[in-house]
Amino acid sequence: MNSIEEYVIFILLALLAEIIGTVSGFGSSILFVPIASIFFDIRIVLGITAIFHLFSNVSKIMLFRKGFDKSIIIKMGIPAVLMVLIGAILSKYIPESGIEVFMSFVLILLSVYLVVSKRVIEPSNQNLVIGGGISGFLAGLIGTGGAIRGIALSAFNLSKDVFIATSAFIDLGVDSGRAIVYALNGYVPKETILLVPILIGISVLGTWLGKLTLNRMNEDTFKYVVLGIIILSSLVHIIKVLI
Repeated sequence: MNSIEEYVIFILLALLAEIIGTVSGFGSSILFVPIASIFFDIRIVLGITAIFHLFSNVSKIMLFRKGFDKSIIIKMGIPAVLMVLIGAILSKYIPESGIEVFMSFVLILLSVYLVVSKRVIEPSNQNLVIGGGISGFLAGLIGTGGAIRGIALSAFNLSKDVFIATSAFIDLGVDSGRAIVYALNGYVPKETILLVPILIGISVLGTWLGKLTLNRMNEDTFKYVVLGIIILSSLVHIIKVLI
């Protein structure tokens, strides 16, 4: 980014992504990644997304601390953390344009699936392990995997607070793992360090505003709006890359 105006726009959009991510239950990265990729190189996007999401999850655990499911955290969290390391390592060897296009197509497919599908997967240990592994791998490779984790968790009929706290706890391990790999790969250059305290503030404020919004809004209707925004932003990004 080359101007103060661009930084302001990015910060406001990041705040919006955090609010939407909290309300929708999918996490902020599903919207933050395509937004950030408009302003930054895709590898830098992966780095700052990991940092942003790390503090975002800490905020969610603190604000939605009525409880979390320890059994689900173990069964889904372990494969997620292992696979995020693999995805993050592989991201170094895939061309940037390839990561960008793949990211956009995955987001579109996930969004369409979540809009049209009325099916709920079975609440089994196998699906927890598979969902954790896939979500972790995608988080490491393209920066976002929260929708996959959300689909798997939705089968267990958790309350709002337990759902968000459990998902955030798993994601905390995922983000910690990939942040280390990204830092070693040079995805967090010095010029982006100044954004870190700003992103921390945004993560706390956005989660708090999201919690307030969640108490006042119909979740299902809002999720469809969110998914529509993701589809449109991903299409725009694909066109930008291909052109």
